[in-house]
Amino acid sequence: MAEKQSALTDAVRAMIGMSAEKVEASLWSLEREDLRRFTQAIMDPDPRYWDDEFAKTTRYGGIVTPPIYCTYLNRKAAPGSDDMVTRIFSENPNADGSGGFRESTRGALPKIPTDLKRRLNAGNEIEVFKYPTLGDRIYSQSKYANITERVGKDGSAMLIVTTEIAYTDQNGVKLCVIRQSSFIR
Repeated sequence: MAEKQSALTDAVRAMIGMSAEKVEASLWSLEREDLRRFTQAIMDPDPRYWDDEFAKTTRYGGIVTPPIYCTYLNRKAAPGSDDMVTRIFSENPNADGSGGFRESTRGALPKIPTDLKRRLNAGNEIEVFKYPTLGDRIYSQSKYANITERVGKDGSAMLIVTTEIAYTDQNGVKLCVIRQSSFIR
């Protein structure tokens, strides 16, 4: 019986620690209307996010965002620009959302050099250091934090990829780090 080849090749290992360019996560500074819409969408009525008078009495001293707000900023597209979700579903109405990396997007990591195609979310976590405030300009930088290999019950190889996205404000102060893990089979 032939021995199966490892999916964790030297080329894949070389991706560990690779960082994408640091980019501004949004076209605009953190604005009140976007924050209002976001807090309504996640159904979080906390007055820290919208009530100036209340927010001044908190330890933050003013309006702040929910911890996950930074992750939303990268998803906004400029007016008139290509919208990835619309494009994916216009090309394939039965798309399952497994489109993977956006190689042509500013700040995106390069694709991992593997023949494995299927991708499954293996978990997300957020480490919050500071809440963004109105007027902040938010920057993000992604990196491949780790890539390991496992063998499934069926004997097929899979990669476990952990990506970290660090968000900072206009002064370089770290706001949060998002860790996203995925299986590639």
